[in-house]
Amino acid sequence: MRFKNQHFWLAAFIAFVLDQLTKYWVVQTFDLRESLPLLPGIFHLTYVTNTGAAFSLFSGKVEWLRWLSLGVSLALIALAWFGPLLNRWEQLGYGLILGGAMGNGIDRFALGYVVDFLDFRLINFPVFNFADVFINIGIACLLIATFQKTPTSHRR
Repeated sequence: MRFKNQHFWLAAFIAFVLDQLTKYWVVQTFDLRESLPLLPGIFHLTYVTNTGAAFSLFSGKVEWLRWLSLGVSLALIALAWFGPLLNRWEQLGYGLILGGAMGNGIDRFALGYVVDFLDFRLINFPVFNFADVFINIGIACLLIATFQKTPTSHRR
């Protein structure tokens, strides 16, 4: 038996597992706020926690963010399971978003915060994690899917 939207399920699984494995490694390896410069002044691994959303927006609002993560996850699962066959870019996009939402959602439910550790200092960017990366790549995939669907006009 073949699953509908196979790339969706594969992308979600890989994104979720990579996110959780890297967070586990950081928590086991670093003390809170400890930083390891890989490229000094440019890129560090820095263990921090975040009770808000991306860029610490809505900091301390973990209660509704955990339910938002759950709602988004359930909606995406329903779309892939009960919805139409998605094109490859849509499957990758929605799958990566699901993997990221589940990764951060699990943190919010289990810990009350999200583990962040990717620290780009060259541009003074907020510390983030692979779930955030996968969500953003997923959005880019959906944009590609949208542009591919845009009808071309054949005016003379």
